[in-house]
Amino acid sequence: MVILDITTIEDIKLLVNTFYAKVQKDELIGSIFNEKIQGRWPEHLEKMYRFWQTILLEEHTYSGSPFPPHKHLPVDQSHFNRWMEIFTKTVDGLFIGIVAEEAKVRAANMAYMFNYKIEYFRNAEKTSK
Repeated sequence: MVILDITTIEDIKLLVNTFYAKVQKDELIGSIFNEKIQGRWPEHLEKMYRFWQTILLEEHTYSGSPFPPHKHLPVDQSHFNRWMEIFTKTVDGLFIGIVAEEAKVRAANMAYMFNYKIEYFRNAEKTSK
């Protein structure tokens, strides 16, 4: 099997589907995702296709704010580390190239920012009580 870079929406779908199949079964983060998303996995996956298509292929199919749905999740740095570990292994197992590397950089930046913002809002809520 020849491994190529991420270049099409079909590549994005393969990445997203493979990644979230692993996430759903993961001991640390699977239950958090499954509880939040419940029976809406097809809807969530469609949203993720559009998100990564916009980010990686510069085909603007996603609009919205990705952070708000994550704001009150019961997560910390260990959860984001695991998310990144699964994402990185998934990308590396499926693709090689500039866009694949960009996907990992973008995911790492997003994980860092989401964790930072979640901690910020958690601390702000504690101090306002």
